[in-house]
Amino acid sequence: MKIYTKTGDDGNTGLQGGLRISKAHIRIAAYGAVDEANASLGIVISCKNECVQNVLSILTRIQNDLFVVGADLSNPNLLDMQNRVTPEMSKALEKLIDEFESELPSLTCFILPGGSTAAAHLHHTRTIIRRAESLVVNLGESEEINLHCAIYLNRLSDLLFVLARVINSQAGCAEDKWHPSK
Repeated sequence: MKIYTKTGDDGNTGLQGGLRISKAHIRIAAYGAVDEANASLGIVISCKNECVQNVLSILTRIQNDLFVVGADLSNPNLLDMQNRVTPEMSKALEKLIDEFESELPSLTCFILPGGSTAAAHLHHTRTIIRRAESLVVNLGESEEINLHCAIYLNRLSDLLFVLARVINSQAGCAEDKWHPSK
């Protein structure tokens, strides 16, 4: 099978079910941002020496989940229940947030994204996820979608923030605090 099909040369792309839409459609932007976040997580995972194994396995699980989010968003037929984001997926993220947050000192101010390379990349991925969530919400304002996609992305951005803090803590990197200019 060839990687190129030439079917998108006219500026359209295919969705699940055979529907073709413009590559500029908000749906394509939404699952494109999810794909971008997935690739960004791949960069974090490549920083293996900075992440403990349980964090690496969680990030790999999230990469798999992001394929489900992308598949869900690429299928406008909500009656087709294959590869759909579920409430349980968000609940699993909440459980992880609670687990990891209990290991960290409470936040008393905003912190600057950064620290170790892996943590900085996680902060970057978090911002991509936030953009993806915004695009999904935008899509949902004009078309019926699985609302669990936006909820999952919301929880995921929170988890990535917490995991960035965990990685920095494990690496002994101090959290730089935001100092508003006067």
